[in-house]
Amino acid sequence: MRAGEAVVVTEAEAVVSGARRLPRVRGFAERSVAEPVSPKEQGKVLRAVVTRSSHASFDLDPSRPDAVAAVEDSNQGRIPGLMPIRVGRMAATPFAFMRGSAGLMAHDLARTPMTRVRAQICGDAHAANFGLYGDARGGLVIDLNDFDETVDGPWEWDLKRLAASLVLAGRVAGADEDTCRKAAHGAAGSYRRTMRLLARLPVLDAWNAIADEELVSHTDAHDLLGTLERVSEKARANTSGRFAAKSTEPTGDGGRRFVEAQPVLRRIPDAEAASVAVSLESYLTTLSEDRHPLLARHSVHDVAFRIVGTGSVGTRSYVVLLLDHRGEPLILQVKEARASALVPHLLTAGFETPSAGHEGRRVVIGQKRMQVVSDILLGWTTVDGRPFQVRQFRNRKGSVDPAALAPDQVDDYGRMTGALLARAHSHSADPRLIASYCGKSEELDEAIATFAVAYADRTEADHADLVAAVRAGRIAAETGV
Repeated sequence: MRAGEAVVVTEAEAVVSGARRLPRVRGFAERSVAEPVSPKEQGKVLRAVVTRSSHASFDLDPSRPDAVAAVEDSNQGRIPGLMPIRVGRMAATPFAFMRGSAGLMAHDLARTPMTRVRAQICGDAHAANFGLYGDARGGLVIDLNDFDETVDGPWEWDLKRLAASLVLAGRVAGADEDTCRKAAHGAAGSYRRTMRLLARLPVLDAWNAIADEELVSHTDAHDLLGTLERVSEKARANTSGRFAAKSTEPTGDGGRRFVEAQPVLRRIPDAEAASVAVSLESYLTTLSEDRHPLLARHSVHDVAFRIVGTGSVGTRSYVVLLLDHRGEPLILQVKEARASALVPHLLTAGFETPSAGHEGRRVVIGQKRMQVVSDILLGWTTVDGRPFQVRQFRNRKGSVDPAALAPDQVDDYGRMTGALLARAHSHSADPRLIASYCGKSEELDEAIATFAVAYADRTEADHADLVAAVRAGRIAAETGV
């Protein structure tokens, strides 16, 4: 038998060996003793097709829109009155600009080298989109936590966005250039090493590998311990109950209602609130039936509009106040799900992008594919013809602000987020293939770090253009909101 040739078990051999002949089962891998071409071999072949060093390249496309045009384009379909808040938040720092410009970076990434190995990607894997949240039993999980742009796409796009964002966050934090580059290098190296670890494990073990309590030691991020402990303490107190205590007031019938805190939280007309409330009936059908009794023990008391995020400002986002029989609150967020900003740029890069059907479903399915543990009330619905995702609000959520870290913590944070990103990608892409491509050397790490520094420079120039446009009155911005 030639090397790499598949082993075929004949009927006679099956009788002798005791192997049972079963039909092909759709949704499962073909039964075989040996793979014709192993993922490890495929990864090595890819190195010659797309060299690892080539990922350092970043050439500005002459047809690239300028920063202001890109922001204005991304504002299409959003609530016009909120656009100055979005622009103001993006204009705060170069890192904040990057947070709101996933589509512009996708335009640039579509013109960089790609292995064309696909995974479920976050699409917006910048350094601030990792954080803590609560699991069903009250514990805290750390993982990617924003999936508005999630799509099936090139794994490199997430890694490059993370690395570039670390350079920008480090610069805002006051770290020197060597430290910023080291953070990007460390994120790529941690991604590569984690993928290699996952490739060596049985599939089931790899799926749940690197428990959160092991992250610090796995990534040698010991300088982050104090920061993570402080964030964890705040996250445990960040609950529906605490938000309701600050943002609602009693009503005459024994219930509660939201109190306006303009412009972030505002009351809405009865008809709009009713549309959101009624949409929860459809939302229930997207949940596992075992969740229904939990929600059936709560009643809907109020709906309000609440601004959220940086890139998300201007999308329709509501908070729904539910109360149980004791008057204890559970707050759901019903957030508009727009088409991923990556889709047109994936098409430019030659990737097929089947219709998501329902953008809220795209976000929810993508999130569940990438996270080890997801919100048990994660679902989707439609309000007045628009797709929305639904999730718990203030579910013991907490996050590290990478732009506020001490300079000596930025590289630790980079290694930790790189490991989390590898774990997330390995749920949909074969870690053996990506690990083999990445290899044992630091060649890819060096290339990603070089790209990250160059792209951070480009983002700083984009940010400067936006600030200049605000000052010149070309685009309106409201700061401090």
